[in-house]
Amino acid sequence: MSIVIITGSAGLIGSEATEFYASLGYKVIGIDNNMRETFFGPEGSTIWNRNRLEGVLGKKYEHHMMDIRQADQLNELFSLYGKEISLIIHTAAQPSHDWAVKDPFTDFGVNANGTLNLLEAMRHHCPEAVFIFTSTNKVYGDRPNTLPLIELETRWEIDPAHAFREGISEEMSVDQSMHSLFGASKLAADILVQEYGRYFNFKTVCFRGGVLSGSKQSGVQLHGFINYLMRCAITGTPYTIFGYEGKQVRDVIHSSDVISAFHAFYLNPRRGGEVYNLGGGRDSNVSMLEAIQLSQEITGREFVYTYSDTARAGDHQWYVSDLAKFKAHYPEWQQAYNHIRLIMEGIYEENKDRWRVAI
Repeated sequence: MSIVIITGSAGLIGSEATEFYASLGYKVIGIDNNMRETFFGPEGSTIWNRNRLEGVLGKKYEHHMMDIRQADQLNELFSLYGKEISLIIHTAAQPSHDWAVKDPFTDFGVNANGTLNLLEAMRHHCPEAVFIFTSTNKVYGDRPNTLPLIELETRWEIDPAHAFREGISEEMSVDQSMHSLFGASKLAADILVQEYGRYFNFKTVCFRGGVLSGSKQSGVQLHGFINYLMRCAITGTPYTIFGYEGKQVRDVIHSSDVISAFHAFYLNPRRGGEVYNLGGGRDSNVSMLEAIQLSQEITGREFVYTYSDTARAGDHQWYVSDLAKFKAHYPEWQQAYNHIRLIMEGIYEENKDRWRVAI
């Protein structure tokens, strides 16, 4: 039996991957110690999702409350399965700009050192496995903010004459820009994943995500933009927009479309440390103001928010992913959730009863 190891298995992308590969008959080994609750408090806890996975999947899923910073524990686990491990999906992370400032050592330990520990475990126990890393568009730092933007009524938009008019490509530099400490730790991990692919000729890949969203995310103010916004819309919790007049734009991709991209790479992996930008692209992107309007239409409730002139350090004013490189390598891949409204409606339908009970 082929083994799939998934870190952050009770999180948004991790749980989506867990259910997907269990449904294909793989044995899934999940690693998740619920550090999201440590980062964000009880609202960030993923225990509810872990319990759901264990209830739904039974023996197809084996959970380990393991800290990826503990190399000896990872090596012991990897040694149990060795070359039976065909795929490693690494989604565990400290994901917040703001939280990283509070504790840079933990941020770097989880994001960078944890990634190194996993790569070393693969190198010693299953070097032919595919290693998929959930990176981030924050590896580009605030360089996207140097693009020529035009202010429209509800959003910022790129100058249509610019080379990145279809989205930001992997050609954008990661150097000499402000990343935030979170962006720096994720960039360190991103470079490590590339280097193990190039230096050892391993099958590693970095997917630099835009906003990854879906109904199974434990969205909080510091992470999980669309999910948290919809939770505020349903519960009436006041929301804060930070800077850019609420016209900042993000592209949003559904977690199931992320996993289908992962699987396309797994079925036909490339060696040498590939890098792909992955987001909603030109089909699925939204500004804060536009997302608020959509949430009101979907929930039928007025959205309560305040505005702060202070943008988060290193935050993007406009970010849309150019998906051309990945689509060229994997032309069979298509987005099922090809509009932001579909994603927001799904979050509403699957969470409205649970979130209303919580208030």
